[in-house]
Amino acid sequence: MLDHPGQRRSHTLPTPRGGGIGIVLAGLVCLPGVLLGTAAPLPPVMVAGLWVALLLVALAGWWDDHRSLPILPRFGAQLLAVLLFAIAMGVQGMAWWWLPPLLLAGAWSINLHNFMDGIDGLLAQQAMFVGAGLALLAAASAQPALAVASACLAAASLGFWCLNRSPARVFMGDVGSGSVGLLIFADTAMLWRANTVLLWPALILSSAFAVDASLTLVTRYLRGRRWYSAHREHLYQWLVRRGLTHAGGGMVYMTWNLLFAVPLAWLAWSHPGLALPITMGAYVWAAGLWLLLKRCCLRRT
Repeated sequence: MLDHPGQRRSHTLPTPRGGGIGIVLAGLVCLPGVLLGTAAPLPPVMVAGLWVALLLVALAGWWDDHRSLPILPRFGAQLLAVLLFAIAMGVQGMAWWWLPPLLLAGAWSINLHNFMDGIDGLLAQQAMFVGAGLALLAAASAQPALAVASACLAAASLGFWCLNRSPARVFMGDVGSGSVGLLIFADTAMLWRANTVLLWPALILSSAFAVDASLTLVTRYLRGRRWYSAHREHLYQWLVRRGLTHAGGGMVYMTWNLLFAVPLAWLAWSHPGLALPITMGAYVWAAGLWLLLKRCCLRRT
């Protein structure tokens, strides 16, 4: 399976895709033992729900990598996967009215990480960062099973990043990007279930990707464009189009992560009473920087 260069793509050489299957296999093999065999294990029904959800999302992505899968079947598989995981959480005592928000959040996480997989190493780098951050949050809150599970995501992403960094020898493909989005959503949801105040620092860790994908989608929709079609209007794509290397584009996102997301997430964790306004401020600040950088790119056109 070769991903060929094109007008809406950022690479210049045919490159194999679908390498994200390695991250999927690592998750399918490691997660049951980690979540059930570590101290403070999770309920088996929740682990089973996550395992089946990961398998469904990966199968839909693998199919789409081999031959194009229409939007509706692919989205249906994603919704079913998130629904199974959300039902497993509901069976364990979560209020059932949380089901619709979880469905929306899970489906959006799967797709936004798919949207953001467009230049060498970017998504793998983000998965390493968010996975490590969630692991630290879980460890600090005495959730060893969740800490090791999130660390497994970071470690698997690091292994893939070694092959995906610029110049990439293999692309993640939908099988990997959708699965990474599901795992980040699931780890965040399980942290929220264990301790509700952990939701806010976890959301701050994902702010770079969430803001870029959301604002790009909104601006395309408001301009009357086919928001669901392939394009090159994400910030990272504009940065590369204006002369920045793939590694340089990834460094822009990591700069936000290290200089802003990390201290703001720490503030939200250490001051739970102010966690919500801190999170809102982080997203407003990220949106402002997104607009500033996007305008700088457009002015150079």
